[in-house]
Amino acid sequence: QVQLVESGGGLVQPGGSARLSCAASGRAFSSNVMGWYRQAPGKQRELVALITAGGGTDYGDSVKGRFTISRDNAKNTVYLQMNSLKPEDTAVYYCKVVVPLGPDYWGQGTQVTVSS
Repeated sequence: QVQLVESGGGLVQPGGSARLSCAASGRAFSSNVMGWYRQAPGKQRELVALITAGGGTDYGDSVKGRFTISRDNAKNTVYLQMNSLKPEDTAVYYCKVVVPLGPDYWGQGTQVTVSS
């Protein structure tokens, strides 16, 4: 059974940093695209960042230059380093593993709140 478990969320002050982790279990995902999405209250879920098996990355416009996605295939884990956090980054952050022909796997989400 595949499970994705996110961790690292919480309350962060504006301008601060946080690092999210998503540990996958049940099978190896070294060949899969992995990514992070987020959903704020009253808004649609949006792309934060994706990383390919080869390490190529893509970011949502609102986080470019502030967030960095990385992966450790030996640990079956994807990370999201978030710097210069803003109140508008407040959301539930979800980890996703892209499965060709689907369905994709999703984590349960971790809350990130940016507030003083």
